[in-house]
Amino acid sequence: MTKKNVIGIFVMAGLLMTGSARAEGKMDQGFGTLEAGPVSVMHEKTIRSELALSEPTDGAVSEKGAVTKEEVAPQVKEAPEADTVPKSDEAKEESAEETTIADPIEPVNRVVFEINDKVYFWALKPVAKGYNAVVPEPVRISVRNFFRNIAMPIRFVNSLLQGKFKGAGTELARFGINTTIGLVGFFDVAKSRFDLNPSNEDLGQTLGFYGMGGLMYIVWPFIGPSTVRDTIGLAGDSFLNPVNYIEPFEAAFGVRAYEQINKTSLELGTYEDLKAASLEPYIGVRDAYIQFRKGEINK
Repeated sequence: MTKKNVIGIFVMAGLLMTGSARAEGKMDQGFGTLEAGPVSVMHEKTIRSELALSEPTDGAVSEKGAVTKEEVAPQVKEAPEADTVPKSDEAKEESAEETTIADPIEPVNRVVFEINDKVYFWALKPVAKGYNAVVPEPVRISVRNFFRNIAMPIRFVNSLLQGKFKGAGTELARFGINTTIGLVGFFDVAKSRFDLNPSNEDLGQTLGFYGMGGLMYIVWPFIGPSTVRDTIGLAGDSFLNPVNYIEPFEAAFGVRAYEQINKTSLELGTYEDLKAASLEPYIGVRDAYIQFRKGEINK
């Protein structure tokens, strides 16, 4: 190897090191706000062009002796920032826990689901449709308002437990207004006149607020979809519902059955639409319930 070749090799190495340093500087400048991310195609084109200028080429030479070379880099849309920063494993696990709940007793749940489905179509829906035909909708809405008003202790206590003091105050104000001006709650004057919207807090949401997961999916006879967390919440809320203190027990059961019939008459078609939109009704109802409860807890 001649002395001339050795000198040439050192010159080329120096040029490459200079180009690499300049490339690293540009990468740091363009992506300084990201912990890790891919270099865009535009930056790669620029770096390659600058390296090419330092090498002998057959291009035209300007008056100053610099080699001129035109290179048009295609415009490439950079990926959204959310895509360039991958989620951590912990965030992925947390997201998975929020959207999925274990269903270890699925065979039993499916049997109960089928029973509830038959009860709905063979008993509850026909009764609700007959009730719907006899009782005008404004009356049925007023009945719903009444039951919602007397269930205020559930929402009030759970708002306090979650530290939502404004919501708790709103519930007290709504109860006072609707019980008096609204005629024992048959008319939601607090919402129509004072723009005080009702909340929807329960003990299941309170437990979720403090980090308790659903643990396990359960389908209860006549009650429907639930979880271990929401079952505990339902039991706890029963002590705050004045309807459960009606005696004898048969009377309380009758009031609750009438409340359910009135509620169903205002929601006819909702369950049917959910089933029609699902290839597998059991899974469709389960996923819809889990997503709904997740949304309620995250409010």
